[in-house]
Amino acid sequence: MVQLPKNFETYAEARKTGFLNMKKLKDEGRRVVGMFCSFVPTELVEAADATTVTLCATSEEPIPAAETKLPRNLCPLIKASYGFALTDTCPYFYFSDFIVGETTCDGKKKMFEMMNEIKETYVMQLPSYRNDMALKAWEHEIEAFWKKLEDFYHITITEEDVKKAIRLKNRERDVMLRFLELGKLNPAPISGYELGTRLDSLGFNPDIEARCRIIEERTAEVLKDWEENYKGKPSRRPRILVTGCPNSGVREKTIKVIEELGADVVAFDCCNGTREKVEKVDENLPVVEALAKKYLNINCSIMSPNTNRMDYIREMIDDYAVDGVLELILTACHTYSIESHYVKKVADEKGIPYLKIETDYSTADSGQINTRLEAFVETMEQ
Repeated sequence: MVQLPKNFETYAEARKTGFLNMKKLKDEGRRVVGMFCSFVPTELVEAADATTVTLCATSEEPIPAAETKLPRNLCPLIKASYGFALTDTCPYFYFSDFIVGETTCDGKKKMFEMMNEIKETYVMQLPSYRNDMALKAWEHEIEAFWKKLEDFYHITITEEDVKKAIRLKNRERDVMLRFLELGKLNPAPISGYELGTRLDSLGFNPDIEARCRIIEERTAEVLKDWEENYKGKPSRRPRILVTGCPNSGVREKTIKVIEELGADVVAFDCCNGTREKVEKVDENLPVVEALAKKYLNINCSIMSPNTNRMDYIREMIDDYAVDGVLELILTACHTYSIESHYVKKVADEKGIPYLKIETDYSTADSGQINTRLEAFVETMEQ
C-alpha cells in the first residue's frame, strides 16, 4: 500500500488550521460566504472580492442536537450541517457573512429554511433536469445571485471581474484534475485516502493560488517518486473506483480500510472527486451563459435523467483500468440510492464487481463494513 507522507495533514488538523486562518481574514475585514455544494458558482463570490468557505457537515458530533428539530431518518450530511449551525460549533459558519445553499434535494431545501432562522441563508433554485428551459432558469438564478452579492456588499461586480475569476477557477480545476489523474498510473503512486483528504482539506484554505501551489508541488513530488522507483513495475492490487455521495464523513471506515485490505482507490466519481472538475467554464461565451452551462452539467444524482454520469463512469473504468466499483451512499440519500441501480448495471456491463455500502457518520457499522470490504477485495483478487 502507498504510504502517507510524513508531513501529511489530516482532515481534522486542516480544519483546525483553517479556523485560525479564517479568524485572521475576518480581523482584516475579508468578505466570507459559506457554502456546502459544488453547484454554487464560486466565480461570482471570487469576483465580489470575497472568499468561499466549505462549511462543517461531515461529523456525527452535532447530529443529536439537529435531531431535536429535524427528523431522525434524514441524511447525516443534512443533519450535521444544521447541527453545527444550531450549536454554533462551526467557526466557518460563525465567520461567514451569509450562507448560500442550493436545492439539490428536498431535505436540504427545507433545512435551509430553518438555517435561515440562525443566519441569513440565500438559496439558489437549481433545476433537476437539463434542457433549454432549465438552462434559462439557471441563468436567471446566476444573475440573481450576482445581484445578491452586489446588494449585500454594496458593490458593483463587472463582467471583467467575473471573467478574471473564471480564469482563476479554471486554472484551479486543471491543477486539481491533474492531481486526481495520478490514479491512472500503475502502480498507483498515491493512496486514494490521501487524494480525497488533501482535496477536502483545501476547502478550508481561502487562497486559490495557494491551493494550486500546494497541489502542484505534491503532484510533482509524487510523479518524481513514481518515475524513479515504480515506473515499469505494475501492481496486482485491485484498482477501485469510488462513486456516490460525498465521502468525507465516511472516509476513515471505507476508503482507508479497503486500502489497508489490499486494494488501491484510484478514481473518484463524487462531489469531492473529478465530477466538478472535468468540465471547465467556457471562457469564450457570455459569462452568465458560460457559468450556467458548466454548473448545470455537474453529474449529481438529483438530475433526471442522469445518463451523463453513467457515461462518465464507463469512461473512468476504462481510463483508470478499474477492477471494481465501490458506491458509498449516505443513509436516506434517495437519489443516489435509486441511481445505484444504474451504476451496478454499468459495472456488470464492464464485467467488474460492484459493492454498494449505505452508511452514516457513526462507527456503529464499522465491523460489518470491514467484513463486506474484505469479501469485495477477495472477489477481485480471484
